[in-house]
Amino acid sequence: MNRSAVRDMTEGSPTKLIVGFLIPLLLGMLFQQIYNMVDTIVVGKFLGVKALAGVGSTGSLNFLVLGFCMGVCNGFVIPVAQKFGERDYQGMKRFVTNAIMLAMIFAAVMTTLVCCLCNTFLHWMNTPADIFKYAYDYIFVIFLGIPIVFLYNVFFGIIRSLGDSRTPVLYLIFSSLLNVALDVLFILGFNMGVSGAAWATVISQSASTLLCVHYIFRSDALYLQKKDWKLSGDCIRKLIGMGIPTGLQYSITALGAIVLQTAVNGLGSTAVASIAAGGKVSQFLVCPFDAMGSTMATYGGQNVGARKLDRVSKGLRSCSMMGVAYALFAFAVVFFFSRPLTLMFVEPTETEVLANARIHLLINSSLYIFLAFVNIVRFLIQGLGFSKLAVFAGVFEMVARAGVAFTLVPMMGFVGACFANPAAWIAADLFLIPAYFHVMKKLRARFAQEAAMQAA
Repeated sequence: MNRSAVRDMTEGSPTKLIVGFLIPLLLGMLFQQIYNMVDTIVVGKFLGVKALAGVGSTGSLNFLVLGFCMGVCNGFVIPVAQKFGERDYQGMKRFVTNAIMLAMIFAAVMTTLVCCLCNTFLHWMNTPADIFKYAYDYIFVIFLGIPIVFLYNVFFGIIRSLGDSRTPVLYLIFSSLLNVALDVLFILGFNMGVSGAAWATVISQSASTLLCVHYIFRSDALYLQKKDWKLSGDCIRKLIGMGIPTGLQYSITALGAIVLQTAVNGLGSTAVASIAAGGKVSQFLVCPFDAMGSTMATYGGQNVGARKLDRVSKGLRSCSMMGVAYALFAFAVVFFFSRPLTLMFVEPTETEVLANARIHLLINSSLYIFLAFVNIVRFLIQGLGFSKLAVFAGVFEMVARAGVAFTLVPMMGFVGACFANPAAWIAADLFLIPAYFHVMKKLRARFAQEAAMQAA
């Protein structure tokens, strides 16, 4: 990481900084989505709808576990961005090394736990018998790759916290191309079935992780030395205080998704495949919202470290306008192109799956504006150092999705399930927007008190 790649987001136009940071980050996320999309395309096209439903039925469980891992890593790197904004570079290095060591400990525990419970989880979710083996074969291998998920996300988060969103994109392009090649090789060449798709993902992520590891240890912006690799009680406490709530926010949100997936599983494998196909298209379309959220976490972290709250507010306004504009564009894309997009995952003969997937996409995309605010505001609050509030937002999402699973799905069937995500986004916004104003008020009072103490 050259010093020229490091970006200080505490000076200059907020809009230009956000756009400049967001675009390469978005490219990286789009290529990251290719991992999952290629798996799904190859599975759906060459292994059939049952295999597609099996892989798709693991989505909420995947989100529960890997979402927790990614959330923990996102929390671990918040102090790094804050120390960078404060210009406390020695403190920043302490947080970097402690975050890496702590991530390795978390990875070992998580991998052992979830691999042992994988079969039990699928039974609890009422996974249909005709797709159970596909689901198990896929998700077990994915869970074996948890250490890779931890290491990649913590290293990428460190790079991002220093304002560099461009470097990992090249690595993701490489690993995405590798993933495509391995999918074809493992599934068509070696006849490994859905587990071949999972192994392709894990190996490709490993390659990207190794590149990040090599790059960051050669960084002249960090210049990590042997003396920096010491566990610090203060750092560990702050990292856990940031990481656990952020990880729980993902997992609590995923619990609602699991309850919903259980209800959808009861509708049969066709409904499961429809949600899986529509969900894959939607995951690709919502990448810009994810990029906006990650951008605002770094932007907020650096500027709160620099005590520049006015810039935080300006950045929020700029990013929100981008989010609304993109939400309208995404709905137009779905309205006109949902069928060809879904045909990437299923054959034209699967008419019921195609029709259901279009309904799912139209309902969800018509309310993407609410998703934009969920990501932008929630990640900004986390970047400002209030990770625990994200847990409450996750609770609101969980309750909303579970409510739809228990009420609308029995009443309306598949169409009722399509309203689960929008209901969760709206519920989260009802909490997050007032929470943001509360956080800003609290920070202004804190900084005013600090200034008064310094003056005294």
